[in-house]
Amino acid sequence: MRSKDSNKGGKDNDSRNERNSPRGRGDSSSRGKSSKGGGSSSRRGGSSSGRKDTPKSAKARVLEAFSDSPDTVFTQRQLCRRLGITDKKGREQVNSLLQTLVKENKLLPIDDEKFMLNLKVDIITGRVDLANSKYAYIVSEGREEDVRVFREHLKYAMDGDTVKVEVSPTVHGGRQEGVVIEVLERSRTELVGIMELSKNFGFVVPDFKKLYFDVFVGERGLNGAQSGDKVLVKIVEWPKSPGKNPTGEVTRVFGPAGEHEAEIHSIMAEFGLPFEFDEAVEEEAESISDKITKAEIAKRRDFRDVTTFTIDPADAKDFDDALSIQKLENGHYEIGIHIADVTHYVQPKTTLEKEAFRRATSVYLVDRTIPMLPERLSNGLCSLRPEEEKLTFSAVFELDENGKLYDSWFGRTVIYSDRRFAYEDAQERIESGEGDFAEEINILNGIAKKLKDKRFKNGAISFETTEVKFKLDENGKPLYVYVKERKDAHKMIEEFMLLANKKVAEYVYNLGKGKRRPTMVYRTHGSPDPDKLSTFSLFARKFGYKVDPDGDISEELNNLTEEIEGKPEQSVLQNLAIRTMAKAKYSTEPEGHFGLAFDHYSHFTSPIRRYPDMMAHRLLQHYLDGGKSEEKDEYEERCRHSSEMEKRAADAERASIKYKQVEFMKDTIGNQYKGIVSGVTEWGIFVEIEENKCEGMVRLSDLNDDYYELDANNYRIIGRQNKRIISFGDEVMVEVKSANLADRTIDLTLIETLKK
Repeated sequence: MRSKDSNKGGKDNDSRNERNSPRGRGDSSSRGKSSKGGGSSSRRGGSSSGRKDTPKSAKARVLEAFSDSPDTVFTQRQLCRRLGITDKKGREQVNSLLQTLVKENKLLPIDDEKFMLNLKVDIITGRVDLANSKYAYIVSEGREEDVRVFREHLKYAMDGDTVKVEVSPTVHGGRQEGVVIEVLERSRTELVGIMELSKNFGFVVPDFKKLYFDVFVGERGLNGAQSGDKVLVKIVEWPKSPGKNPTGEVTRVFGPAGEHEAEIHSIMAEFGLPFEFDEAVEEEAESISDKITKAEIAKRRDFRDVTTFTIDPADAKDFDDALSIQKLENGHYEIGIHIADVTHYVQPKTTLEKEAFRRATSVYLVDRTIPMLPERLSNGLCSLRPEEEKLTFSAVFELDENGKLYDSWFGRTVIYSDRRFAYEDAQERIESGEGDFAEEINILNGIAKKLKDKRFKNGAISFETTEVKFKLDENGKPLYVYVKERKDAHKMIEEFMLLANKKVAEYVYNLGKGKRRPTMVYRTHGSPDPDKLSTFSLFARKFGYKVDPDGDISEELNNLTEEIEGKPEQSVLQNLAIRTMAKAKYSTEPEGHFGLAFDHYSHFTSPIRRYPDMMAHRLLQHYLDGGKSEEKDEYEERCRHSSEMEKRAADAERASIKYKQVEFMKDTIGNQYKGIVSGVTEWGIFVEIEENKCEGMVRLSDLNDDYYELDANNYRIIGRQNKRIISFGDEVMVEVKSANLADRTIDLTLIETLKK
């Protein structure tokens, strides 16, 4: 499938270490980067964290009152007086909060009327979420609020590390703070960065902007790295005392920073993506026979004589789905969605299987694919190439021209693809009605449109994210940037893939009627968070759009989509709306898919590039053979891993796109563009350029007509003297000031604000 959920990652440091580190004694403050990839600090300074510590919650205000006087006993009346609460409703809220804080062991009840701070130190275990170079949050399961730990108390813990933290009973800035007492598990021991050399040693300055230390590398650990090279450094020793830098050894030299291969390879290393397959994996793939025996065909339903074709991007090499169509005697159509039978070739407990699970997904960077399976499988044995017999796992449906479903069949098949279409070829037949297989494609397109209409009638959400593509020259240099256009041919394929995924999930779910539900891998998507939805509703209102958070959310969001289509604020509002929703994930729990309005949904249609689809194939065949429910815990763990790897792949893809956008904009210094304010922070305003969707920052420190301050609650900045307001969603004219490849940032100069 072709879109996110429907579409086709030596010795202890000596004194030289402390004196000569590019940022000195592990200090990263000189970077001053915004958490959204912006530039240097504004005049206001402060945190760039995406989390808000203000305004404080009522609960935080109560706890902070006790923290300010940790040895004092307060009655409810005294506490209300200190907080300035005089109304009955406020006093009742304070009483309720006092009881809650007692239950949470944060307050000690002296008697029914008196309370004091519980000074007993709490020890928690959690995961590090670096907010910026100054502090991190510790996310602990089951704990309502995260604990803030400042850099000097992190004990060199990095983003994603699991740590044990001593939590202070007092509260500052609305949050409890803590000190890391032990790093239990490192999420990574290797970092990507730029080498800065001195005479016989160097420091690696990490690419990860929130990291607060550099890595010291002695002469023997340089491995040929030169100043300015992008490198991968492995940390071999952590400091035993604060103020020094970890010691590392260079394991890969990617080349000079800013060069195409160096940057792409560094992105791969940054996100832990593999560079190649192990020899054992390749050998196992090469050893698989490409012969399809008569005995194997006899086990399968034969579709070789049925009209079948694939429709994929023009540059695709792995074709993992095909459509077949034939008219039945009753006037209905039998439509087959045929999927590469990867699990026929990749057997459990093999080296190939273990590697597929480890990778969990293919990754699509701007200039290359990092496949889940070796080329022998992905582009050869499993790819449904034209005019070749191929083994497939199919979902076959009897439908009429209005998309009404009469019958379903699932099982292993053998096909022969008559034609390989690029999307452009199929679209030409839809628009002209001419060409080979034009009749079949138009019948399929008509049915697909009926399926889509029913889906939206049932509450599916119509948001479509913008997909940025690049035209690169032979050296990887971006010649131009464009937005990929989705036409009927894309949407036709999408609808049939959605149908197959939905019906496979429903089939397995319904096997458990009246008894235990059999284990299945589902693709789930929860409903929007009510608080986020309310915030979004208030924001949309500032643009003149009404979104009722208490109404039918699908209908409200679809109405908004229609209203904003083609308007400058469309991209901004759609992206914000998407952020209100839960993240889609893999799970053995049949929780449904809110965005698609499906009660049950799986991923079945892309096993060449997604491991969850391989799991779905195995489970479906197991149940078709009459097998009992598989062990749920094992599959749930594999679902969790697959979801994590999917997120890593998406982050890597975004990083590669951002890098190429910056590289493209490097040749546009001095050019002026129309854009829309896509973000506001205390560092500056982000602007998305309308023409090419590249995003850059206008720093507050560069706005010379006044001193501007962030009004976070209203998504805007305000001039202190002139009261000039620049808001999220405003149309502006900007000039490209600079483009920094090392930091992947674009700096802009504000020329003027335009009328909305």
